[in-house]
Amino acid sequence: MKELLVISGKGGTGKTSITAAFAALADNMIIADCDVDAANLHMLLQTGSSEREDFIGSQKAIIDPERCTDCGICEEYCRFGAIRGVGPHRVVASLSCEGCGVCHLVCPVDAITLKEHVSGQWITSDTAYGPLVHAQLGIAEENSGKLVAKVREEAQRIATAHNGEFILIDGPPGTGCPVISSISGVDLALIVTEPTIAGLHDLARIVDLTAHFEVSAMVCINKFDLDRTYSDRIESYCHEHDVEVAGRIPFDEQVIHALVKGLPAVDKHANSPLTSEDSAAKAIKNVWTAVLHHLEMLPR
Repeated sequence: MKELLVISGKGGTGKTSITAAFAALADNMIIADCDVDAANLHMLLQTGSSEREDFIGSQKAIIDPERCTDCGICEEYCRFGAIRGVGPHRVVASLSCEGCGVCHLVCPVDAITLKEHVSGQWITSDTAYGPLVHAQLGIAEENSGKLVAKVREEAQRIATAHNGEFILIDGPPGTGCPVISSISGVDLALIVTEPTIAGLHDLARIVDLTAHFEVSAMVCINKFDLDRTYSDRIESYCHEHDVEVAGRIPFDEQVIHALVKGLPAVDKHANSPLTSEDSAAKAIKNVWTAVLHHLEMLPR
């Protein structure tokens, strides 16, 4: 199987909207939403039944009040300020605890233990376009990179079980840990950008990241006609760095109407609010054709 990752150097470029359209156009595709901090692809894919599993992403310190002598050593050594005195003993503020284990090591009476902590959930859902694996990271929780890895692992398992030919991944924005976890080992990354100063700046950062991980990359310029000058600059940058431009998608109010209805911007099924004559729909289909051709040409 091959993995296609749709990413963007910044948020708000239309990455998830384009991913949803690809899911609606594709055949035999397993879908994964790796934007675990703010997963929303499921809102456009008409999810049905779902199965949820807890994600154990970290450990938290627990103080046994029966054994604690309130000596204060743990509070002294905790660099995160997660331990404070309450009554006759110390307690741990869960949101501040990083699970480093220093308090456990320095406690003279072994009153502190580290216990596994549920940081979120990963979810497998049925959709109108194929199985979707997504996740929900808890509020103020860490280890989103690990949860991304879990989502990808489950998508690969389902793809193997169903003889899936492709995995389509909606990646997180930016260049941080979740993006690195999403990009590692994929076959092709489609970078969705926009014709703005920030769009060009962050495009350069994500192109560098794909090059670092030796991942083949293509670029899609979304809403290109909002600033044709910057669209031309983006194309020039891509040519200079030997990155193929998969296509340009114009701004189209019909896309907004589709998203408001909770539907992909373009759909091969009859319930699509866009027709083949709409400019954005035609452009998205052309981009999908270019990406699919590039993906099929890559060695397995």
